[in-house]
Amino acid sequence: MTIVLIAIVLYLTAAGLLVQAARHDRLDATRAWLWPALGAVLLHGGYHLWVARHTPGGADMHFFAALSLVGLGMAALTTLFGTRRRMAALGVIVLPLAALLLAIYHLYGHAPAPALSWQLQMHAWIALLAFATLSISAWLAIMLWLQERALRRRDFHAWLKVLPPLTELETLLFRSITAGFVLLTLTLLTGVLFVEDFMSQHLAHKTVLSVLSWLVFGALLIGRWRYGWRGRKAAHWTLVAMALLALAFFGSRFVLELVLQRT
Repeated sequence: MTIVLIAIVLYLTAAGLLVQAARHDRLDATRAWLWPALGAVLLHGGYHLWVARHTPGGADMHFFAALSLVGLGMAALTTLFGTRRRMAALGVIVLPLAALLLAIYHLYGHAPAPALSWQLQMHAWIALLAFATLSISAWLAIMLWLQERALRRRDFHAWLKVLPPLTELETLLFRSITAGFVLLTLTLLTGVLFVEDFMSQHLAHKTVLSVLSWLVFGALLIGRWRYGWRGRKAAHWTLVAMALLALAFFGSRFVLELVLQRT
């Protein structure tokens, strides 16, 4: 479909502009990438709306659709906050990833969506937004870990200039974790309130892993507030919590939908 191709081209164009700006150390000054990125996000979202209108049951929430929606959320957040100094560096990774996930979803095809109540639809959308926000946290944690390791080893590579300063990166990391933690809390609460019969829907293991991730993120925020956790420790526990959440959200979907062929 033309809309998908245009969105992918715009995503890659925006990423290319960011790479070019980074090579000339102009990442703080450039804004040219924002317009193709914004266009790609709008077309990406429009494609999902089009599919929802032509799919029985409403919005497609199956494995590849959910991945594409997470990519859309990450791209939207990166575009929204990319004007903050060197936060645009995140777009070099996130925008091509969003393009890839959109392409996979389009090529894989679309399955009929089960009819969901508005309460369950709200639960699903909050869950996807939580995952997208915490995915941004995971990428920030990786950037933080790479930057701190390079500084400890005194490997002053040129790519360090592309990243935000260490203290600013830590602040952005914990702000994104806080926002994602609130959304994850809402996800768990709406799940408890609106999802019925966890066992028959194969949700027990997903719930356990989500709660474990929530506990790790909560402990990390308390550790930051109470003990000043930072640097490698913060990055390590962010990635552990995100791994648990990825297993909860997509590990179970992969097994049920692609291996066992269940919805």
